[in-house]
Amino acid sequence: MAQALALQEDLLILVDADDRPIGAAGKREVHLNGWLHRAFSIFVFDAAGRVLLQRRADGKYHSAGLWSNACCGHPRAGEELLAAAHRRLREEMGFDCPLRRAFSFVYREAVSAAMIEHELDHVLLGRFDGCPAPDPDEASDWRWVDAASLFAWLAREPDSLTVWLRRILTMLGEERLRRLAHGAR
Repeated sequence: MAQALALQEDLLILVDADDRPIGAAGKREVHLNGWLHRAFSIFVFDAAGRVLLQRRADGKYHSAGLWSNACCGHPRAGEELLAAAHRRLREEMGFDCPLRRAFSFVYREAVSAAMIEHELDHVLLGRFDGCPAPDPDEASDWRWVDAASLFAWLAREPDSLTVWLRRILTMLGEERLRRLAHGAR
């Protein structure tokens, strides 16, 4: 039973450009081949409009040690997107909060010499004013960062941030990120 659940957890939903499921494959296989799959990225803001970042654990099989948005993940087969997002937020960061959809986009980026992220990424927004309690196997550190500091960091040390966070920040720009933070309050 536990082995069957572990296999289900490692299967990603392959999709077409319109987010229609076309199959499933193992997480490593998907990333090695760069196949388009369904994913989500959660941005959590506090009352001051700061965004929560996590530093990916050093044991992650790609993008280890890089800073990223509060939580990212993939729905399981048959799992609704928002249910998956709430599940992963609890598993990774040790809290949950209301989430709403902001937008979706497709990107394809190398995350190592051998792995490619090719995702239809659903960006979700939430509000939380507590103290995260991350699972150390998922996130080794966390911090709240205001928009100006985050964009200065992006300009100064882009390679310290995950490729999807860089892509989302570049798409949004500082002012739109501030507006999204205000809408999450």
